[in-house]
Amino acid sequence: MAVKFGAHMSIAGGCDRAVRAAHRVGFATVQLFTKSNNQWKASPLTDAHLAAFRLALAETGIVDPVAHNSYLINLGSPDDALWARSIDAMTVEVERCQALGIGDLVIHPGAHLGSGEEAGLARVARGLDAVHRRTRGVAVRIDLETTAGQGTCLGHRFWHLGRILEQVAEPERLGICADSCHIFAAGYSLEANGGYDDTMDELDRSVSISRLRVWHLNDSRRERGSRVDRHAGIGLGHMGLGPFGRIVNDPRSRAVPMILETPKGHDEGGEDLDARNLRVLRHLEERSSTAP
Repeated sequence: MAVKFGAHMSIAGGCDRAVRAAHRVGFATVQLFTKSNNQWKASPLTDAHLAAFRLALAETGIVDPVAHNSYLINLGSPDDALWARSIDAMTVEVERCQALGIGDLVIHPGAHLGSGEEAGLARVARGLDAVHRRTRGVAVRIDLETTAGQGTCLGHRFWHLGRILEQVAEPERLGICADSCHIFAAGYSLEANGGYDDTMDELDRSVSISRLRVWHLNDSRRERGSRVDRHAGIGLGHMGLGPFGRIVNDPRSRAVPMILETPKGHDEGGEDLDARNLRVLRHLEERSSTAP
């Protein structure tokens, strides 16, 4: 089974543009925002928008599209006004995914902003319960993303995600998104000689690897344990190529979309950076499959 590689693509001009942009590079899947990620308000999705998106999927063969929620949303906030606004916005995000036919919505768990980890995690769980109550019958899975741990952000320890799953009323409606850069920046090892296996075993103990729905494949511009979220191209940061070879060839991961959130543009030779990263990942996958 070939790995479903994809990238986060711009929706400028419509959500269908992200699908077609991913296809032009050669990706099998795509991640997108369903609205502007730095605004609370969203223009309604019209029938024409929905039809264009579905047509783009049908014509390109792009499968299993993934959405990412707005960075403004903070379900861990101790501020009641921001928390309520975040619940409202998350509800809209889920509804937009449902309308578009997108099955997975990735979210950063949130930041506790000084209230403490346990209080913040409980707040996230209650916020998710409120979103779930408002979206009864909706098939969209909300995927909690591992984070780097900047500031008071939650999710940089696997047990954070486990605690949320323990506290929500409907844990079956949640999944997990693992981000390679974030895991590395949070201090976990993805190296050979047991490091990668130990990390994946801890993820399994904390949340069950069966919940893994999406991988974000990003190298790190900062060193392991920095708790700084700065993405680099595959093999061009502190992680190197090894961890990505282990991830893309791990049978526990191969069925899920693997999404690049790496820098855009062109390299010194003029090659599109998304195309370059895809080429590197495919080489890592093929090298393993042809090894004796």
